[in-house]
Amino acid sequence: MKTLNEVLDFCKENEVAIVDFKMTDLDGRWRHLSIPVERLNEDTMEFGIGFDGSNYGYAAVENSDMVFVPDLDSAVLDPYCEIPTLSMIGDVMVIDRPSNRPFDQYPRNVAKRAAEYMKETGVADEMIIGPEYEFYVFDGISYSTKPDDMGYMIDACQAEWNSAEENNNNGYIVPHHGGYHTALPMDINNDLRSKMALDLEDWGVKVKYHHAEVGGCGQLEIEVELDEMTKMADNTMVAKYVIKNSAAEEGCTATLMPKPVAGEAGSGMHVHMLLMKDGQPVFYDPDNYAQLSDTAMYFIGGLLTHAASLCAITNPSTNSYKRLIPGFEAPVTIGYAMANRSAVIRIPAYAKSPKNKRFELRNPDATCNPYYAYAAILMAGLDGIEKKIDPHANGWGPFDFNLFDLPEEEKKKLGGLPKTLDEALDALEADHDYLLKGGVFPQALLDIWIKKHRAESAKISRIPHPMEFAMYYDL
Repeated sequence: MKTLNEVLDFCKENEVAIVDFKMTDLDGRWRHLSIPVERLNEDTMEFGIGFDGSNYGYAAVENSDMVFVPDLDSAVLDPYCEIPTLSMIGDVMVIDRPSNRPFDQYPRNVAKRAAEYMKETGVADEMIIGPEYEFYVFDGISYSTKPDDMGYMIDACQAEWNSAEENNNNGYIVPHHGGYHTALPMDINNDLRSKMALDLEDWGVKVKYHHAEVGGCGQLEIEVELDEMTKMADNTMVAKYVIKNSAAEEGCTATLMPKPVAGEAGSGMHVHMLLMKDGQPVFYDPDNYAQLSDTAMYFIGGLLTHAASLCAITNPSTNSYKRLIPGFEAPVTIGYAMANRSAVIRIPAYAKSPKNKRFELRNPDATCNPYYAYAAILMAGLDGIEKKIDPHANGWGPFDFNLFDLPEEEKKKLGGLPKTLDEALDALEADHDYLLKGGVFPQALLDIWIKKHRAESAKISRIPHPMEFAMYYDL
């Protein structure tokens, strides 16, 4: 829908009573406020809805009065509200004279500015991306962070640890690390995934496929079709909303945490990407390695050059680094390769046509703010193109072999991703000029981001871990 009258007509036809505005906070969570449909008018579109930006994690308290302006084209019926509700996302503006201006720290505005900067460079006019959403669905979760009671418990009826349980046990247990593409009756979440996929389709997010993933205690994956970068950041917020609410409707719980279960497969959010200019692919060259153009290789060079600092944005939780460890499919070595899932950058062998020629960045996870993450990925790649960073000349590959099987002496010669959030934040502090180009990421935003996540890391580091009791209590 392009006009307010179209939206109001839609509301009337569908007996919509409430209009819900969803806004993204610093961490990448949706927050929302709602108005009766009668309050949606031209003033809403011109002057917006006022709110306090400091409560969203950005902007100082003394300068935090902002307005939200909805994007009419994002309007969709929210399937999880009992009262008919029309949902819209949009943009955040700073109150100014003579007119309001986009707030440069707001996640969606950062992504839109990155896309504009890309056009200004002349490299491309569209970045097309496609994330893979991995997540776990559990039957129940409880956790405690009290001083005298610290720990968590999760349950999934198909998990191997329930093989001896008498209640609700039909014998179809999914083995540890054995969940990949399991079929019915072991794949008890099949219908739930199908419902998620159909809800996403109704929301305008095109689903490529869904399936059970490696983690035997309820790990799943939904992969969506590629789309324009800012649109896909919108879609990522939608996907997380749909995944969590669909699970809740079925009486279970979904999490996109990178490593919710020790020893099981972690959940990433691999990001496929390509550039287009004037409707033509920028990354294709039939005569080069993996049919990737020099521009594509320079883009890869930029990603690998800034891989450590990117992690502070694409993997911004302490839990992220419990996934990025050797021995699982998550990458730990900075490098690229064809059809190699152990490399940070993988070039899918099946993407052969010029308009599908792409690669994927495998380290991101869904604890990221997708607007910031996708914008940072683009900025790193553009920096590589500008500086003509050749990944092969820098010793980053191609690694057409399993990096996990290398002898330890050989592994030591290769660069690795940060092992902790603090290491990633150190890298971001030392290496962020590429993010500031074109005014895409304000320095103030990066300062807020680093300060906030250092505080989170410090908070967790001070808390005793249950494993410490097992290892040290009797010393």
